Amino acid sequence: MSRIGKVPVNIPSGVTVSVSGQNIEVKGSKGTLSRKFPEELNIVVEDNQVKVTPAAQTENVKALWGLYKILIENMVIGVSQGYRKDLEIVGVGYKAELKGKDLSIYAGYSSPKLFKAPLGITFTVEGGNKIAVTGIDKQLVGQAAADIRRIRPPEPYKGKGIRYAGEKLRRKAGKTAGK
Repeated sequence: MSRIGKVPVNIPSGVTVSVSGQNIEVKGSKGTLSRKFPEELNIVVEDNQVKVTPAAQTENVKALWGLYKILIENMVIGVSQGYRKDLEIVGVGYKAELKGKDLSIYAGYSSPKLFKAPLGITFTVEGGNKIAVTGIDKQLVGQAAADIRRIRPPEPYKGKGIRYAGEKLRRKAGKTAGK
């Protein structure tokens, strides 16, 4: 049995969950998310809870059971509270600014890098060196933040680059002076 999968997902007030066929749709104050789930699982909504149970006993069903329980829980949290990832830009002359909904990042290249906002993702820039990525889909928010970080990952000698807020870097000593 899946220890994660057998715990039901609580539905907060203001969120509605509907299951039709092999699709689940979650609606809340921030938006709507839907996902298709495999035939090996049964999803039932009762008493303000979503219960995921296996329909067949296959080798893969235990992993799917826990996975889809967590995915449904992430959908419920996303449409009720939303998700946010914060990034920091460190370096002289490194900054970010909004161009409409898109993000323009100056990170030591000859021209700024334009990062287009995926559908359902919004950016906010504070002080030119802090970026907040927000949205209702946890996977999209995390992927957008990772793609922004990939423009200029932090380097280990001076620490310049784009990093997650609160990320600890392992710094290297660099060259030593003459003997």
